[in-house]
Amino acid sequence: MENTYHVGMADLVVAVAPAKLVTLGLGSCIGLVIFDSIAKVAGMVHIMLPDSRGARTTEKIGKFADTAVPALIDEMIKKGASKARMKAKIAGGAQMFALPGAPTDFLAVGSRNVKETTAFLAKAGIPLIASDTGGNKGRTVEFSTDTWMLTIKTLGKGKAEI
Repeated sequence: MENTYHVGMADLVVAVAPAKLVTLGLGSCIGLVIFDSIAKVAGMVHIMLPDSRGARTTEKIGKFADTAVPALIDEMIKKGASKARMKAKIAGGAQMFALPGAPTDFLAVGSRNVKETTAFLAKAGIPLIASDTGGNKGRTVEFSTDTWMLTIKTLGKGKAEI
């Protein structure tokens, strides 16, 4: 029987198959999944911000791309995954708000989250094999270790699998 794990904002969860990892309400946030299908280990993190510089606390390690990516990899290795076999998929990174007259980059948290998450994956040598990012709609994602697919439900757009 498949266990279902709900990954809250700034949370990080690693599971061994059979498992389903779910995170709700991705706007500018990133739903990052890293998996090793041979070891049957998968992890998901709900990243809220691109980096922890200037943060008062980094208590929630999954909150920032720069702390979440290495922590997720380390937790997966503890469960038996091999870094050499890991692959990644991401969704989210939408531009949810626009303020007339605001600097373009001011509210572009979504695109900055995508950029930083992909940069940290590249730095770790983890290939990003699929993504569904950008736009201005919220997403809910679900990853199943039965199929190793990331199912994305986008408001007003329907369902897709990557």
